[in-house]
Amino acid sequence: MSRFLLRRVLSALLLAFVVASAGLVLARLAGGDYVSYVFGLGARQQTVEQLRIAQGLDRPFLEQYASWVAGLVRLDFGRSLLYQRPVGPLVISRAVNSAVLAIGALLLACGLGLPLGVFSGSRSRGFLRQTVRALSIVGLSVPPLISSLLLVWMAAVTGWFPIGGMSTLASPDAGTSLRIRDLLWHLPVPVFALALPLVATLERVQSQAMAEALKHPCMTAAAARGASPSRVLWTHALRLSAKTAIAVGGLLAGVVLSGSFAVELVTAWPGLGRLTYDALVARDVALVAGCATAGALLVAFGLLLSDVLLAVVDRRTLEVSEDDTASVLRTMGR
Repeated sequence: MSRFLLRRVLSALLLAFVVASAGLVLARLAGGDYVSYVFGLGARQQTVEQLRIAQGLDRPFLEQYASWVAGLVRLDFGRSLLYQRPVGPLVISRAVNSAVLAIGALLLACGLGLPLGVFSGSRSRGFLRQTVRALSIVGLSVPPLISSLLLVWMAAVTGWFPIGGMSTLASPDAGTSLRIRDLLWHLPVPVFALALPLVATLERVQSQAMAEALKHPCMTAAAARGASPSRVLWTHALRLSAKTAIAVGGLLAGVVLSGSFAVELVTAWPGLGRLTYDALVARDVALVAGCATAGALLVAFGLLLSDVLLAVVDRRTLEVSEDDTASVLRTMGR
């Protein structure tokens, strides 16, 4: 298990480095820089050039990239020109806010999608099953941008929840319990907007996996030994079909991050997606790279968690992974 985790962690770090480097290159290829964003087209050329020199933006890109890599070795992600703060703490604080949304959306998706998938997968026909499948198609078809706009409109009309932001507390000295209640009051709109496609995805995946699991000979053997239908369904079949849902769950981390970009913009949630948008608009290259690194690490963590859960459910996953790695090493050695 330790070798398995070490390989996954090293892969995650490599992924983060590649994605961050790609973010730097794309931000540079987009044209313009932070000074152009601040002063616009009407600024004096001499003033613009002086500020570029002061900020080090006049240096060749390869030199800037080498300087960024040297700082990365020291865990220094540079300084944001837009916020005039170190990139590392700024990105971490926003990534935590996005993680709150992601965790809430994944919990809601698992709490609704998996039971609905077990229900629809254990039945071949019926009105309720068809209703669940139809709602899943709707959930998969509606993008997070549209669902978040719809939920914000409903919140504005009903007044049940805030239409945006993460907090409405005016006093910075508010107690912990009051801050938690305020956060929970702001969560439903963005969490539901982010979770709806995840619920539909898990329902479809779990339904197919459950239907195949119930056809396995071991289900007939369990029933022959006297297991009740509910025990066969919720214990034996669910355990057999769990591997598919867990494998897909790791990939949903990427879906959550890509969907949170639109949701955070619509609901004014101060997360990583909103920060990435601001960095791209301002051509803040260091901040773009920091946001890309954080996003890649969150996706890698989701995949790592999925691999660990798969290994817990089925130890053969580790053996297959080790066999694949040994095969690759033998091929490289030839």
